[in-house]
Amino acid sequence: MSQQHREISISEFFTKNRHLLGFDNASRALLTSVKEDVDNSLDACEEAGILPDIKVVLQQTKDNRYRMTVEDNGPGIVKASLPKVFGKLLYGSKFHRMRQSRGQQGIGISAAGMYGQLTTGQPVHVISKTGKGRKAYQLDIRIDTAGNKPVILNEEEAEWSDKHHGTAVSIEMEASYKGGKRSIDEFLQDVAFANPHLRLEYWPPNKKPIVYPRVSDELPPETKEIKPHPYGVELGLMMRM
Repeated sequence: MSQQHREISISEFFTKNRHLLGFDNASRALLTSVKEDVDNSLDACEEAGILPDIKVVLQQTKDNRYRMTVEDNGPGIVKASLPKVFGKLLYGSKFHRMRQSRGQQGIGISAAGMYGQLTTGQPVHVISKTGKGRKAYQLDIRIDTAGNKPVILNEEEAEWSDKHHGTAVSIEMEASYKGGKRSIDEFLQDVAFANPHLRLEYWPPNKKPIVYPRVSDELPPETKEIKPHPYGVELGLMMRM
């Protein structure tokens, strides 16, 4: 019996328990993927002091397949970090900070890529550029779920002359799209209303694009990191500190 014991990677665990991450059905999977990517784009832009300009495109490729693409004008991601950000669960920069942000665990967008890989076999396609005059790189990334590590299938320079910096992520997945209440349409409308400093361009499948213009040029105040409160620190955490 002991010979059957082995370590379980976090990716392998969530492959079998994807409902814990919001990928329990086809319609919710698409909404969760869009939410995670838009949250990441907003966090990146605000942290870099950039007024966010986000484009969301949903393209139907087959009866039950959609390709989600989210493009932003954020600071971009350096080439060395791209595989881990999109191909490794629990990899991020926000978990250990004691300050508010939309994303926290470093699991959302990589989980969306894992779901796409699981249902369609297609890798995550990423393009990123970190500054004017710098090269843009595009990668096709697959997740090795047994080891929770990225596998780069293709890596090359990309032409992205219309942007000085930013990131675009494309994931094809098994999903279903429905408009109306509690849908992607309503979610993105709420995001645009709650973030007046955001310009959002949304291309729903087989419909005309919707543009939510920026109505404020003022970024929200930067969140401040806090210290733990004495009454909120458990004994084990205090011993570790």
